[in-house]
Amino acid sequence: MSEYSREQAWELLNEFNTDKFHIKHAKIVEGIMKYFANELGFSEESEFWGIVGLLHDLDFELYPKQHCIKEQEIMRERGIDEKIIHAAASHGYAITVDIKPEHIMEKVLYATDELSGLIGAAALMRPSKSVMDIELKSVKKKYKNKNFAAGCSREVIERGAKMLGWTLDELISKTILAMRSVPASDE
Repeated sequence: MSEYSREQAWELLNEFNTDKFHIKHAKIVEGIMKYFANELGFSEESEFWGIVGLLHDLDFELYPKQHCIKEQEIMRERGIDEKIIHAAASHGYAITVDIKPEHIMEKVLYATDELSGLIGAAALMRPSKSVMDIELKSVKKKYKNKNFAAGCSREVIERGAKMLGWTLDELISKTILAMRSVPASDE
């Protein structure tokens, strides 16, 4: 297994992404993944989990119709470890690819990717515009409104919670805490 550094992942992300929203989302998911690695007893793999989070949407900005497909090709061309490729692509399971999340890390990515967008959107509706003071109750209220953050698939979020063996409330609560751990700084 070749070592792939966070710096290399950051360079690759920026090679294929220029939109500030996509880069910010990648950094948020990176932080969420590192948080869960530490919380779930995989501290020694937190950098790896973070890299997967950083690269999970590598192809989305340039190739939205080939999302989770094109990124595999891009990563393989660069000799990136198959574990990273599989993990990143698995978050498109039953949407764009048939790569099922197997490892708990892949299940966390699958469950939290869409949810982080919904929580982020809910946080922007608050006076603070921050996840630091958002509560489960507020997110659940927004979650129930199918028109709110309509691009965030409730079906994927619920399937992800099931994969992890967590209730929806557990998943939302844990993801809020994970998002609070993400530094607001650039890079």
